[in-house]
Amino acid sequence: MRITCLGTAGGLEERLVPAAGLDLRLIPRVPFPRRPDLAAVRFPVAFPRAVRQARAVLDDVAADVVVGFGGFVCPPAYVAARGRRAIVVHEGNSVVGMATKLGARMTDHVARTFANTPLPQAELIGMPLRRVITRLDRAAARPDALRQLGLADGFPTVLVTGGSLGAQQINEAFAGSVDALRDAGVQVLHVTGAGKGFAVSDGAEGQPPYVVQEYADRMDLAYAAADLVVTRSGANMVSETSAVGLPAVFVPLPIGNGEQRRNAEAVVEAGGAVLVDNAQVTPEWVRRELVPLALDPQRLQAMSAAAAGQGTATRTSGWST
Repeated sequence: MRITCLGTAGGLEERLVPAAGLDLRLIPRVPFPRRPDLAAVRFPVAFPRAVRQARAVLDDVAADVVVGFGGFVCPPAYVAARGRRAIVVHEGNSVVGMATKLGARMTDHVARTFANTPLPQAELIGMPLRRVITRLDRAAARPDALRQLGLADGFPTVLVTGGSLGAQQINEAFAGSVDALRDAGVQVLHVTGAGKGFAVSDGAEGQPPYVVQEYADRMDLAYAAADLVVTRSGANMVSETSAVGLPAVFVPLPIGNGEQRRNAEAVVEAGGAVLVDNAQVTPEWVRRELVPLALDPQRLQAMSAAAAGQGTATRTSGWST
């Protein structure tokens, strides 16, 4: 089977897709207009151009099936494939995106990650995840993960990440809590996002490490090392943390259409995660709420079991790669 990925210039796919050994082709980024602006004026010309370029790629690689997971490349690809090739649409978020709404009109092959996604005709399959995640044995991988990440054994470990672009509120709250976390005996792996790293002192002898990285190429190691993660609740993060049974503090993105809060609903209701508003994440919150949670192994163990229970559909999905 041959796989070709469609992407847009400037995205993470320009680095990650070739690194995975896959063919990457780029087409223009053409967002659907949401307001009367210059992009809306250009759309009637830009979108057909993107469709033509997508069709050229499909013809060049002799594609049999177009599989879309949302994003700017999907609408042109769906239109280019309509009536010529099979189309499969997967909605990752709990709120249906415009690309999915368009694609779902062109095919009967529609899937969704979350049960609360208002897409009743879609098959509930969970999120397709990499085997390095779905097959991760966190306990077995932990010693090597701690060593590779510069962390120490014997301390509770908190993974902090706002995704590849980072999260300013989360970054600032934890950057202002380094000493408090060390004094409490909590070590941290803080993935800040590209260009958002900050310097941290070594700390006193015997204190737990506070490791700052701008990007994590091996999230499986980060999950294995962690006892708890503080993160946004994008669909992929909710799915991955559930699949590996990692307790989470979800901090939904405070802008958008509310999909991140809805993504986390089932895991939070099951007891595998807690939900915290973005504005509440401050150094004071870290000291008052996060530290006691990180130091409570019994609660973390219960949360881990609850999270793993929500990851069943994701782990057993035949879509895992």
